[in-house]
Amino acid sequence: MTLTQLEYVVALERYRHFALAAEKCFITQPTLSMQIQKLEEELGVKLFDRTKQPVIPTEMGELVVAQARKVLWEAERIPKLIEEQQDILSGELRLGIIPTLAPYLLPALYATIREKYPQLHLHVKEMITEEIVQSLKNNWLDCGLVVTPLEDASIKEDPLFFEELYLFVSETHPWYKKSSIKANELQPHEIWLLEEGHCFRSQVIHLCASGKDVSTAFKYESGSLETLKRMVLLNKGMTVLPQLAVNELPNSQRAMVKKIQGPVPVRQVSLVTHRDHVKTKLIQTLREEILLVVPPSMKKLHNKEIIPVGNR
Repeated sequence: MTLTQLEYVVALERYRHFALAAEKCFITQPTLSMQIQKLEEELGVKLFDRTKQPVIPTEMGELVVAQARKVLWEAERIPKLIEEQQDILSGELRLGIIPTLAPYLLPALYATIREKYPQLHLHVKEMITEEIVQSLKNNWLDCGLVVTPLEDASIKEDPLFFEELYLFVSETHPWYKKSSIKANELQPHEIWLLEEGHCFRSQVIHLCASGKDVSTAFKYESGSLETLKRMVLLNKGMTVLPQLAVNELPNSQRAMVKKIQGPVPVRQVSLVTHRDHVKTKLIQTLREEILLVVPPSMKKLHNKEIIPVGNR
């Protein structure tokens, strides 16, 4: 049994297709198939049901794959421990980030990382929170930038900043002339929302008075805050925007931004990792660089109310 064979087993379980798993492992399909077969012969069990499409692990295969992930995880710790001791800031850091943060945080962060840490390869992928959490558990990511709390015992949360939520109101809306809006006046069916699966959607619904009633004559749900902004600009209605998105608005659109009355509603943004993560120094460096590009006012929770992430 070799680490390479375990890597192939984990890849096949992830992609459920021999050709795709081989491509991701940068080998030929016959090589991957042969190595997995050799491992099955050594163990005396079948790890995958090849009669099914897509390929699925057997009951014993699921147990072996779970243990293989743990073994590979521990093996990865060895070179990382050496790098930590030698004070080397290099290698790859795999970061997942939610779509409502990426457009407003990544450009400045990328420029800083590229300039200050040329040997660090930051691989970033936009994903919804559920996908980031699962990827951390499977060791497909090293860390994630999400809105918390998640209430998952296997995930470590490191709160970084608190992003205020604002109403973005069309010039044709009766509320356009107001400077602020009471939270209990908000109705979800009157607000352009992100699609299901985005934590920001559930937070907006939490803000509203009538809970889950999001029915409307014309239903449009987007995966992009930028699209929702365009819907408000070109049509009637309103949406909710986080502070980093508001900070990028041109002066011509500032009058459309309305504060939400009451305790200042914020979303808590955290750097999350698996509790057994290994790239401690790289992740700490990323944390420090993120805090440098975030306005100081967003780092304090005083007189602010964290809006829950889960469904109401």
